[in-house]
Amino acid sequence: MGYKLITYAKEASFLTPEEENIAVITLNRPEVLNALNTEILQEIDSAMEEVKKDDKIRAVVITGAGRAFSAGADLSEAPTDEAGARARIELGQKIYDKIEDFEKPVIAAISGYAIAGGLELALACDMRIAADNAQFGFVETNVGLIPSWGGVIRLPKVVGRGKAAELVLTAQRIDAKEAERIGLINKVVPPDELKSTAMWTAGTLATKAPVAVKLAKKIMARALEVSREEGNKMMTDAGVDCLKTEDIMEGVAAMFEKRTPKFKGK
Repeated sequence: MGYKLITYAKEASFLTPEEENIAVITLNRPEVLNALNTEILQEIDSAMEEVKKDDKIRAVVITGAGRAFSAGADLSEAPTDEAGARARIELGQKIYDKIEDFEKPVIAAISGYAIAGGLELALACDMRIAADNAQFGFVETNVGLIPSWGGVIRLPKVVGRGKAAELVLTAQRIDAKEAERIGLINKVVPPDELKSTAMWTAGTLATKAPVAVKLAKKIMARALEVSREEGNKMMTDAGVDCLKTEDIMEGVAAMFEKRTPKFKGK
């Protein structure tokens, strides 16, 4: 695709040759540990827009080149005026919100550092798989900042308020084993198995009914904010919508015929 600060590729699923493609977005500034400047944020946004338009893509993997997933925001371009600071914070929030709200599942494949804005990027993804050399931390309070690209809001939803307060307020770093223990990441693997595990997981997600995945993601995003009654209504409406799709007929037929379903997302 020709991006300068990220690479974007479509790779076939590891499951069968017939599976739909997976989009792999790689942050590609290894010389600065994939620090996130305005240009790379905009390129992530553009790549996600391409994925959104491509009906053949059913899952996304975001990873980093070199020794890091991402060490966070590029402080060399940190604005000094209020308007510039507000615009930069809102840009990061907009892009990370887009990732969290994305209709297709997004997996973060993390090796090395996932720090500050890099960890916020991983938190915006649906699932996080880490190599056992990964390190995590919100270090912003060390320099007088807060994790303002969504970290202060998303982290408590993932690990609970008490643990989130500990991580954000003390700016401590944790290793992959501890991150898995507290639920920050889904799985820890050896570094040489990170790509294959992420791709296998994405390939598995790519076999599921796209409409059902989209609706389930939408409801889960609000799970901690709605009442049981509102949640039940959302699930009822989504369940009825699923029953109207061609995919449910294909899924049921495939189950009885003992074959892999071929969903169309319709």
